[in-house]
Amino acid sequence: MIISNGLSRVGVAGLLLGVSLAASAREPVTQASADIRRTSYGVPHIRANDERGLGVGIGYAYAQDNLCLLANEIVTVNGERAKFFGPEQATLEERNNLASDVFFAWLNNPEAVASFWKAQPPELQQRIQGYVAGYNRYLKEQGAPAQCQAAWVRPLVVEDLVKLTRRLLAEGGVGQFAEALVGATPPQAIATVQPSAKAFELAAASQQRFTLDRGSNAVAVGRDRSFNGRGMLLANPHFPWVGGMRFYEMHLTIPGQLDVMGAALPGLPVVNIGFNQHVAWTHTVDTSKHFTLYRLTLDPKDSTRYLLDGKSIPLDKTTVTVQVKQADGSLKDVTHTVYSSQFGPVVQWPGKLDWDSHYAFSLRDANLGNDRVLQQWYAMNRAGSLKELQTSVHTLQGIPWVNTLAADDQGQSLYMNLSVVPNVSAAKLAQCSDPRAGLQMIMLDGAHSACAWDIDPRAAQAGIFPAAQLPQLQRTDYVQHSNDSAWMANPKAPLTGFSPVISQDNIGLGPRARFAIQRLQSLDKQPISVADLQSMVMDNQVYLAGQVMPDLLAFCAKHLGADAAALQPLCASLKDWDQHANLDSGVGLVHFINLMQHLQQIPDAWRVAFDPAHPLTTPTGLAIDRAPVAKALREAMLASSAEVNKLGLKRWGDIQVSGQIPIHGGPQELGIYNAMQTVPRADGKREVVSGTSYLQIVTFDDKGPNAVGVLAFSESSNPASNYSKDQTQAFSEKKLRPLPFTDAQIKADPQYQVQTVKE
Repeated sequence: MIISNGLSRVGVAGLLLGVSLAASAREPVTQASADIRRTSYGVPHIRANDERGLGVGIGYAYAQDNLCLLANEIVTVNGERAKFFGPEQATLEERNNLASDVFFAWLNNPEAVASFWKAQPPELQQRIQGYVAGYNRYLKEQGAPAQCQAAWVRPLVVEDLVKLTRRLLAEGGVGQFAEALVGATPPQAIATVQPSAKAFELAAASQQRFTLDRGSNAVAVGRDRSFNGRGMLLANPHFPWVGGMRFYEMHLTIPGQLDVMGAALPGLPVVNIGFNQHVAWTHTVDTSKHFTLYRLTLDPKDSTRYLLDGKSIPLDKTTVTVQVKQADGSLKDVTHTVYSSQFGPVVQWPGKLDWDSHYAFSLRDANLGNDRVLQQWYAMNRAGSLKELQTSVHTLQGIPWVNTLAADDQGQSLYMNLSVVPNVSAAKLAQCSDPRAGLQMIMLDGAHSACAWDIDPRAAQAGIFPAAQLPQLQRTDYVQHSNDSAWMANPKAPLTGFSPVISQDNIGLGPRARFAIQRLQSLDKQPISVADLQSMVMDNQVYLAGQVMPDLLAFCAKHLGADAAALQPLCASLKDWDQHANLDSGVGLVHFINLMQHLQQIPDAWRVAFDPAHPLTTPTGLAIDRAPVAKALREAMLASSAEVNKLGLKRWGDIQVSGQIPIHGGPQELGIYNAMQTVPRADGKREVVSGTSYLQIVTFDDKGPNAVGVLAFSESSNPASNYSKDQTQAFSEKKLRPLPFTDAQIKADPQYQVQTVKE
């Protein structure tokens, strides 16, 4: 083509663009597609040329493995459980269906969902749209599995995935107060939905279990301590084995743009914990506060109005309507009013947060304004260095209620307590909080606007702390975390001086953190290897046994008195026990669990109390010479003997199980790094419901990452799937497998298979 001098460069560009667009208009639109390449244990390695195609692959693969699980969660977050299952049934989390529906109808109102969706960048919208198309394609082709062939299983829409994400955000805040939000009713008013006393008991137990069910361990090792001078990462999240927080292992690739492997929560089209070519990261549930309560001083003339700076202001009223299935199968609309102040919804918890003629209580949850959470993991997935990952977290501040630990191929390790935290300084706490409420749950004065959260222009969201004011630590030796505050991420560099809303120091460490730090210190004179990190989890040492067994055995030898004959078998089993929680560990472990659960409720049971000057070695020992402790110990021994004799079980592997598969590990309260939460079964065994979930150990060399891992509960929640128990059996046998990452590794896998899917 000859271009005359009279045609400007801009004109040429415009002409060429017009020709290009015209040609594109004549070409058929390419249908989004993805290759799902599965390797051993059914792990999908999903590869596509664009974001929508990648989403198609994720949604299709997830539906293959967990369609019923996701469909059930979709019913929950849409507030439709009472519609399909009736109002008196309960969710998997033991929440009454009607209360759950009212809460989610309020949380996921159309305006909030639309606002969240609008805030997502085009790339994420395309991936989410692809996820929906992929899931729907599978549902159309294959139908629902046998266990969920019902009217409540339907094709997805993008709003469903937004609602799932908002549920995740609320987990660390208002989601723990669903019953209190639903039950908040003005004095003398008749409640349309009133949670029972039992519902509040279950809610309180759920709050207590939040960190247990979603706790975690993590160790990031830097060049000074690693075996090859590069970074290492141990990721050991303790998440539920069932339901909406159950991890899914996957590998996502867009050639030249993205290559990340790890685990994701249901309905999320990004990797939450994982690694790429240069960086590996994980999360641990933090101790920061993500909400505050406000005590409202009510107008003496009207308990639906509150006083703010001396002015009477009406509570806002939001009406939500849910459909409820009746005994004859018909549907009835139930309408409920949620009251809110400018600080957030009113919550009412009988005996704790009562709405009377004088006071009411509002809850402000910082994460309800966090529309950056998916962008945050999207950016972390693509980070080309530890610095890029750190910068993304500093800039977006989208991490909801967890810490982040990371290591890279340059030998750096990083700890960040950079989650979404209300901007309430220590000075504001002193001015505005009720000291009687303590620091477990922050209570601020809602009668004064000066007690509102501070706004810092450096923060990504109004009312939260900017990243620069939150704890973080970069090291070349190591950082670790096990659900304590930020204080002892590395004892050589304590993190102190933060608002108590962020992190507290000089408070007792949990036994898992003490175990981890002492184990890392014991390796001080040698490089840390993959085997060292694996054994931290898999050798199942019961840390507290080392602290109290000498006193327990001394009590057995000298203090049994008239109960000596009855307690002799218990004492013999304690003496013979190997102080681990392995499958072949004897019933001494069961007795130890029973004794410590009882003694941890007794004041002053420790022989040496916690000393802030010695946080790694105190508290320790049992005060068996104190009469109340001795009495409690004897009672616990007699009760444990009776229980164990009744069950007649001889080894830990016969007691703690997943279905029929024996599971090692045990209660995190005992300092067992491989933490497991269980519920009793009718046959006397204990079923694992939460604990070690996606376990990964990542190292780096000149060619990139080398990872081993296991998804403890397996890929699929469908019992008919070949991938429903295979990794569970591998975990039971303590087998971590290499995680194929490169094309060559993927194609060399003996179970390699590929499927191309289109929307």
